[in-house]
Amino acid sequence: MTTLAAAVAHELAAGGVRHAFGVVGGGNILAAAGLTEHGVRYVAARHEGGAMAMADAYHRVSGSVAVCTTSHGAGITNTATALAEAARHGSGIVVLCGDHPVSGLRRCDVDQTTFARTLGAEVVRVRDAGTARADAAEALRLARALSRPVLLCLPNDLLNTEVPERLVFTVDGEGTSGAGAEAVRAVGAAPTADDVGAVLELLSTARRPLVLAGLGAWRADAGKPVADLAVRAGALLATTVMANGLFSGNRFALGICGGFAAPRAAELIKQADLVLAFGADLDPFTLHGGRLLDPGAPVVRIDNVPRTRVAPVSLEITADASVAASALTDAMNAANLPTSAWRDANEDLLPCATWADQAHPDASTVDRIDPRTLTKALGDLLPAERTVVFDGGHFISWPSMYWSVPDPAAMVFMGGAFQAIGLGFAGAVGAASGRADRLTVVALGDGGSLMGLPELDTLIRSESPVLVVIYDDASYGFEAHLYTPRGADPRTASFADTDFAGVALALGAEVAVVRAVPDLDAVRDWQARGPRGVLVLDCKVVPDVIAPFLSDLIAGH
Repeated sequence: MTTLAAAVAHELAAGGVRHAFGVVGGGNILAAAGLTEHGVRYVAARHEGGAMAMADAYHRVSGSVAVCTTSHGAGITNTATALAEAARHGSGIVVLCGDHPVSGLRRCDVDQTTFARTLGAEVVRVRDAGTARADAAEALRLARALSRPVLLCLPNDLLNTEVPERLVFTVDGEGTSGAGAEAVRAVGAAPTADDVGAVLELLSTARRPLVLAGLGAWRADAGKPVADLAVRAGALLATTVMANGLFSGNRFALGICGGFAAPRAAELIKQADLVLAFGADLDPFTLHGGRLLDPGAPVVRIDNVPRTRVAPVSLEITADASVAASALTDAMNAANLPTSAWRDANEDLLPCATWADQAHPDASTVDRIDPRTLTKALGDLLPAERTVVFDGGHFISWPSMYWSVPDPAAMVFMGGAFQAIGLGFAGAVGAASGRADRLTVVALGDGGSLMGLPELDTLIRSESPVLVVIYDDASYGFEAHLYTPRGADPRTASFADTDFAGVALALGAEVAVVRAVPDLDAVRDWQARGPRGVLVLDCKVVPDVIAPFLSDLIAGH
């Protein structure tokens, strides 16, 4: 006999799911057993929110759908923050969860459909034994097609129901093997002739065009077409934070657009008299509160989905970023449009000096290290092929400014979409599972580290080589710096020092307390031995060094 729980798990495994992260309870423990029986690697998290963040990070680095599995009721509500983050970021995840019986809600249940859809996720609820396999296949199809979390809800009273032997059915014409393999990206919509003509008209008069690419461009495989368009137009290139690394190695790339932009890059971005934005959020972070672009510069945004914007957009084009970039290059050639000389005019200044090239006054003290000094020194020690995971907080400016990444899949900013903290340790678990070929480096603040501390145990148990960098300024730095001058009580955002090294050592990690650059010899030794397990750096940083992006916000608040 095949039970419904086992059949659903079998269908997900047959459909190509290889990793699952979860916390088991009565509503999902049998389904989790089905996953492991069929070869799915299962990581036992300490909290359902952590399991969700792990699956999210796994998708970000690998592009593949993972399973997060939880029980019903409190099991699913514990995922709320991480689920909202994954939905807003656009991560394909199947959330295999228990649910209330067919007969109705119990005291320990919630309306999981309303809960999930409020946060931006989709829902597939198994209807009966006859549809269970098809329902599982549909949840997996939706997660891939929509790039969004999909709850696959298993009613509690159906879990042990006998399910017919596996039927053969077709999913989107991909064959008859259940849920199908990882989806191949479909070719998206082309821009209209009128849209292409409007952009050509703007390009014909532009002298300093800038091409800005975001996460949507990366997901559309538009890196090369967009770079080719920039060559033809004579444009400089920049990315959003989430697309950091898209133009890695391109000497005409200015790096991140926003508050993390290096000084010379920011100057050039401000000079742009036309901005072509492909798959990019034009939000306050990308545009540094609206300060970064020339208000008179036309902005054209090209994407196949709606995105956040705060800047006036002269022209919105609904089209696939890759298809549109190629169409514009072809149109420029057909019209014999001239190429801007902006690149040539800045030939001697490109590539721009990065933050790592900028001198800074070292504010280190006898017992605390300047975060800039720390991050620069670490950057020299890290391998080029690395995955960098961030939690949220003031500290994110330092690794964003000083550490490069090889491509956007190596940039995992947990909490960035929903403005949350506490997902960093869990994100490192998922990232290390999804890209074992790259060293995972996770950067966290002390606040987010303590909020997500249970998953440090999971990270250590996973036995993946991971470097943990905790920027411990004994405060919620962002709030302390931004709001104390405006009358906030500093005691509400400040804490005593935490012995992270002691906690991590007790959990089984290697540790080092970092108060000065020589303390980083621990990283050299760890790498020289061939990095194994988790090394936690408890970095006691100077608390009053404020990141440039935040200084600007404070000045203009």
